[in-house]
Amino acid sequence: MTRIDDVARLAGVSTATVSRALRGLPTVSAATRRRVLAAAEQLQYAVSPSASRLAGGRTGTVAVVVPRITRWFFGTVVEAVEELLQDSGYDLLLYNLGGRERTRRRVLRTASLHKRVDAIILVATPLRAADVQALTKLDLPGVTISSGSEVPGWPCVRIDDVAAARTATRHLLDLGHTRIAHISGDPDDELAFTTHLDRRRGYQEALRAAGLRPDPSLDVESQFTIDGGTRATAELLARGEPPTAIFAACDEMAMGAITALRDAGLRVPDDVSVMGVDDHDLAGVLGLSTIAQPAAEQGLLAARILLDPLGVRATEPYPGLVPAPRGADTGDGTPLPVILPTRLVVRESTAPPRAH
Repeated sequence: MTRIDDVARLAGVSTATVSRALRGLPTVSAATRRRVLAAAEQLQYAVSPSASRLAGGRTGTVAVVVPRITRWFFGTVVEAVEELLQDSGYDLLLYNLGGRERTRRRVLRTASLHKRVDAIILVATPLRAADVQALTKLDLPGVTISSGSEVPGWPCVRIDDVAAARTATRHLLDLGHTRIAHISGDPDDELAFTTHLDRRRGYQEALRAAGLRPDPSLDVESQFTIDGGTRATAELLARGEPPTAIFAACDEMAMGAITALRDAGLRVPDDVSVMGVDDHDLAGVLGLSTIAQPAAEQGLLAARILLDPLGVRATEPYPGLVPAPRGADTGDGTPLPVILPTRLVVRESTAPPRAH
């Protein structure tokens, strides 16, 4: 069987150069690449991915860490990241923390990632000081997706959660609602970290801009799940007069809100309007008004940013994908976050409040 050493000997280059040339990396001159390809063709050499990677001192693998893979946002991001990595010759090693503290410590604070991956993508993964310190010591390229999981020196791709919540609340205000409830994230939920704080802030800013004072009795915390939204809405209804509109911090919570309202005999949107954030795959089916965030695009852009320091030119599967800004940072060497736009999607779940 022909080995990579045979190709290297015939081409007069090192095995590392053969590996780089056959993977199409830009660090090989055109003349050398032609010589390597000719030698490989002459010897009928079939590329072994593992041998090629090891010859270049790389694993050919990128770690992607998510809190819970079963949630829509995380699954959508991971699918997009994997698509771009595979197109670029890289494998994805998924770490699903699943809410298990022991798993997060093993993944983020031990040698689990050392020499197993070439780079890391953290998807909305809340970090403690010990996590950041351990990740920094690995000295690997990394990118974070969503706010609240920043690592010094790593780029971050996200949306503006405050602005998204302001737009959602303003939509309800423009319809004529003034008694608007908010279902926010539970601070004890590992998924909540800063996203729920930012979206609550946007909700409150929109109310104040309209001359309304936020009412604590209309603000309920729960998990970012359908069940969490159902329980939070049931609690809202148990407090007395129901709101005329509910802004949920994510679409899954909004779906739970719709379920609870219907179980209580209330009609959406005739009695209560419901608004979410995400544009979940089921949002259109349920007629849910929402703030659409580009989940797949965040994953694609993060992967493309990550491949750059690895010397790989990523493909462009989505024309018009926003490029990462270069040369700008926060002052400590950390690039400024890349903030992708959101958009208001109005469907059947929101309408003007019913006249009494």
